[in-house]
Order: sequence, then C-alpha cells, then structure tokens
Amino acid sequence: MSEIRVLVGVPRETYPGETRVALVPTVLPTLTKAGINVVVETGAGAAAGFPDDMYREHGATVGSRTDVFGADVVVQVRTFGANPDAGRDDLDRMRPNQVVVGLADPLGYPAGVRQLAERKVSAFAMESLPRISRAQSMDVLSSQATVAGYKAVLMAANLLPKVFPMMTTAAGTVPPVQVFVIGAGVAGLMAIATARRLGAVVQGYDVRPAAQEDIESLGARAVLLPLEPGDAEDQSGYAKELGEAFYKRQQELMAQVVAGCDVVITTALIPGKRAPVLITEEAVRGMEHGSVIVDCAAERGGNCEVTLADQPVVTDNGVTVLGPTNLPATVPYEASQMYAKNMTAFLLHLVKEGKLDLDLEDEITKGTLVAYAGEIFQKRVLEALGEVEHVEQA
Repeated sequence: MSEIRVLVGVPRETYPGETRVALVPTVLPTLTKAGINVVVETGAGAAAGFPDDMYREHGATVGSRTDVFGADVVVQVRTFGANPDAGRDDLDRMRPNQVVVGLADPLGYPAGVRQLAERKVSAFAMESLPRISRAQSMDVLSSQATVAGYKAVLMAANLLPKVFPMMTTAAGTVPPVQVFVIGAGVAGLMAIATARRLGAVVQGYDVRPAAQEDIESLGARAVLLPLEPGDAEDQSGYAKELGEAFYKRQQELMAQVVAGCDVVITTALIPGKRAPVLITEEAVRGMEHGSVIVDCAAERGGNCEVTLADQPVVTDNGVTVLGPTNLPATVPYEASQMYAKNMTAFLLHLVKEGKLDLDLEDEITKGTLVAYAGEIFQKRVLEALGEVEHVEQA
C-alpha cells in the first residue's frame, strides 16, 4: 500500500437546499489504497443518509470546517463558483496551491473563477470535463442528470390527475397518459425511460438529428419537426445556439405537439448560455386543464416561458408548471453515491503513488482546470469575462 501523503477534505455543503455530499463512506477504502486520507466535516453527509460514524468506520477523520479546508485537496458538490453567496466565506479559507474540485459554474459565473484564481488555488470545474471515453467514469453531469430525469417524471406523475398506464377495468378502458420529453441528453433519455416504465405513451424531441435513434431505442416516438438546424452540436457533443429565427419557428411547431400531451418534460440546455425558450405562454394556453410541465432547465432561465425557478405556477387554464433547480438533491442518497464514484475516479486521476500529479498536458486535467497559479486557465472563461488575454486552451 502506498504511503499516505495526500489529505482530501469534504466540507458540508452550504448552498441552500443542497443535501448531497461529495464523497460517501463506501469509496473511502479505494482512496486509502491510493495514498489518500480523508477528513470530513461534522454532519457533511447527514442529509444524504451518511452519518459521521459511518465515515469513521470506513477510515475517515471527522473534524471541523477549518480542518477540512486545511487539506491538500477540497472536494465539494458545489464549490465557490456554483455557490457564490453562501460559499463566499470559504474563499478566505483557501490557500495558494490548494486543489479545489467540484461543480463551479465557470461559464455561468466566470467571476467566481476569477476570485478563485486570485486566491492562487488550483480549481477544477467538473462541468468542463472533456467528453472522451476515459473520462466517462468521472462525468458528474451525466450521473446527476440521470437522477434529475428520473425524478422529473415522478414529480409530474404525482401532480397529474390521471394514471400513467392504460388500464382495462370493469368500468371501461383508461387510456395511457401522453408524455412529451424535449431534449434527449442524459436527463431526457432517463425521463423517457421512466415514463415508459410507468406505462405512458412517450414522444421525444432533440434538435440534434443523431439523438433520434436514442429516443426510438427506448420505445418512444421521435418527433420530427420540419426544420433545418444545420450544425446543432458543438465539438463536445452538446447542443448549441441556433439563432432567433430558428427558435421562433421551432416554438410554433412545438406548440402543436405540446397541445396533445398530458405531461411535458423539458431538459434542453446550452453550456454557458440561457436555456432556449421552446414552449411559449401561448403554447401552455393550448394544453388541457390538469396538464403538467416539469422544466428541468429552470436553473438557466427555463425552456418554458412561464417557468419560475423553484416556484410552482398554475396558469389560468389549469396547467401546472414546475421549475425545480436541483432535482438530484431531492434524491441525495443515490445522487451522492454516483457523485462520489465520479469524484473518486477523478481523484485517482490526480493522485499518483500518494502524490498530487497535475499533468497540465493531460486532456482531462487540462480540460477541467479553470484556475491555476493565479491565472484563469480556460480561454472560454476569459471570453465569458470579456477579457482578451491569450490562454492555452484544452
């Protein structure tokens, strides 16, 4: 076994409503074998179902927040950039050359990266993980989106005044619910699969033509709109902005589909941008009384024009629109387990033979490192800040 030289700290999350924890007890033996000791803040895992004693039983030390931020590496679900208000006090705890890893919202709040750089910490933003095969085990966005897609359908099923599956009874036949899922990324595909398991008839749509096969592979019907999106993907495989004229025509065609659905789940996001508005207020008015929309893009402004973040909206025609901004935190036990496995894989990438090894030429390290040696390390973040310095970009 390697000599233990790297200390990793796990603080309690301070973002409002955040119940997840960055590492769970079951991953600790793997880290220990790799030369990593772990110190966990008192109560860090309690909200997710992992008490302090469970961490102790698996080899961790339980201490104060000061102890945690004294570690070589601090791992969080939401580090400062993704927690700019409640996390501000932690900036003063950070020190030069300390490694900080977590969701950091580098394109949505690039000023947070600037402040991390000013502290001269080495900050890794897990949103920036490159989409390559050897990084799949570290992909926190995908693991958390899986939970979000699943929970979105359950929220809709709970509010809808209908049952999802077709039922044949002595009182007659009950038709199945019609569900429409917009966006066929990880969250959207999980929403499709979950709605299908509940017995709904499901349709799916994605602006990326390649996603149609994924939709149909889950037993849903791919909705084809007579549009020419052109190059709808960026180099990382994410959807990209397509222009106002395209979105206006898309909204008009989308309204026709939405009008015949009982449940609509929206998951369309563009990295670093406001979520595209796909369902207009007029389209919502065209839905039947009692219908439900769950807008999983609410944290970025929402795919539905009437969405309010974390506030249910009931329209005049009786349509309920939900805009949850942190669905994984509503299922924190499994969400934390998934996140912890991703984070463990990332830590094992950074720690070699009991020592931190930040290989700036490695694609994964270079792609996720947003602040290093007092400078912003990512060109895209500098562009988001409106700065013009040239930075070597992954």
